[in-house]
Amino acid sequence: MNSKRHFDDLLLGSIELFCLAAELASFTDAAAAAGVTPAAVSRSVSRLEERMGLQLFVRTTRRIRLTDAGRAYFERCREALGQLVDAEREASGEQLVAAGVLRVSMPTPYAHYRVLPLLPTFRARHPQVRIEVHISNRNIDFSEEAFDLSIRGRAPADSNLIARKLEDAELVVVASPDYLARAGTPGSVEDLANHECILFDLPSSGRQLPWLFKEDGQELEYAVAGNYSTAGDVLGGVTLARSGAGLFQTYRFVVARDLESGQLLEVLPEIGGTSRPFVLLYPHKRHLSLRVRRFVDFLIDELADSTGSGADRDA
Repeated sequence: MNSKRHFDDLLLGSIELFCLAAELASFTDAAAAAGVTPAAVSRSVSRLEERMGLQLFVRTTRRIRLTDAGRAYFERCREALGQLVDAEREASGEQLVAAGVLRVSMPTPYAHYRVLPLLPTFRARHPQVRIEVHISNRNIDFSEEAFDLSIRGRAPADSNLIARKLEDAELVVVASPDYLARAGTPGSVEDLANHECILFDLPSSGRQLPWLFKEDGQELEYAVAGNYSTAGDVLGGVTLARSGAGLFQTYRFVVARDLESGQLLEVLPEIGGTSRPFVLLYPHKRHLSLRVRRFVDFLIDELADSTGSGADRDA
């Protein structure tokens, strides 16, 4: 057995400073946080780059950013350091405290109407966790981008990701009273051909998202047509509907207040009741940091309580 040490104290310290610089995107900020000089952080990063023969950061006069290789290395090092910290605390009997930066990507409607309102509660329970929220409807690549978690409208085919359902979000077709007074109220799916339907294009494929209905217990897709098309943000279609542009199908939780106030009216409720799922995604790793585990459990519990849905509570 080879008893040679693979990492010495200097190298481990360099890895810690590298991770700190990557998280803060600044040698100066990392130095201040670690209580060392910026030159010490720079030397540590250079030491790692020389050891591996690759560039970890792209440096400019104003900022630094990780290279692709640097990002992949950062993800593995951050996970490994987190495991060491957890192991030390467990061995010493110290109560584990969730801490560090939590990076989450989520789509616009789910961010504004579901998750963002819950974050102050999570932070009150775990004040040492710093949350970075990326609001976008595009799919992220965990292998290329430094995210811990992602929320999306459906589970991908990627077997390297764990998908846990947050809820089945009910869909509803809405329109403004002004539009319905002008164009009439459709009484069937077939009537939609005579109406202005606001379209939404999927960001992942660019194809038009069909509308979903339920008739005789069977779910059916219907391709609508219209002169308004939105992409990238579902809320754009809601704004158009509020303005009298036409009919739009969206999540009930997005327009709940509009329906209560009468600013929007529900259309075709007799064939409604369909839904689309929202799922929480994260890489299939052997060890999740404590902050990620705490956030996963918190989100699933809170959304299950608030929606009454059967959110997945199993790991």
